[in-house]
Amino acid sequence: MNIQAVKVIYKYEMLRAWETLLQSFASPVISTALYFVVFGSAIGGRIERVDGVAYGSFIVPGLMMLALLTQSIANASFGIFFPKFTGTIYEVMSAPVSFMEILLGYVGAAATKSLIIGLIILATAGFFVPLEIAHPVWMCAFLLLTCISFSLFGFIIGLWAKDFEKLQLIPLLVITPLVFLGGSFYSVSMLPPTWQTVTLFNPVVYLISGFRWSFFEVSDVSVGTSLSIVLLFLGLCLLVVWWMFRTGYRLRQ
Repeated sequence: MNIQAVKVIYKYEMLRAWETLLQSFASPVISTALYFVVFGSAIGGRIERVDGVAYGSFIVPGLMMLALLTQSIANASFGIFFPKFTGTIYEVMSAPVSFMEILLGYVGAAATKSLIIGLIILATAGFFVPLEIAHPVWMCAFLLLTCISFSLFGFIIGLWAKDFEKLQLIPLLVITPLVFLGGSFYSVSMLPPTWQTVTLFNPVVYLISGFRWSFFEVSDVSVGTSLSIVLLFLGLCLLVVWWMFRTGYRLRQ
């Protein structure tokens, strides 16, 4: 394991985040505050409690997941796409580093940035609503697994994309709708039976449900199922990245 190479890639990506501090960290916090103003005040005045939890507090895990998923994908996809776009990726590929070391550097930095953003949003939410985390260890576990999994997914998108338009295609047209329809701002039990069944085909439901359970001990699906889905998604992403490096997909063109 070339630890020095991993450190170089990791530090470079983290320095790029600090150089764009306002965009990287301040923007998600401002967006979260606006969500609380709109959803917490407007809708919270009509829906006082969901599954025994105050509505303002109930949406916190969903807001965090919305930020984590979008930021993890954006950070990782741009991190690997930009070297491809400028041609510097060939310098990395020709260096004496394995695909795992490249992956650790880029995905590790993207996951770290997303984790920081998630913790900042959690602290920001504390200014708007009272928060109690029933299972802090499980909360941290879901937080970390989500950051790593979707950073890997973003890495795949960055390798797959040929231009900046395709880089934004999946996050905007697939991930964001799935998050909004995955129980971020409501409980799946509030839906009609038919739509409850349809919603269970949305993988984001399992992420949000498990994460919300760690806060309030309420969930739409079992915690074991949520954890299994996250680990399965993580494994699939690792397999796809390995295949892309193994075959040189979109890397040797």
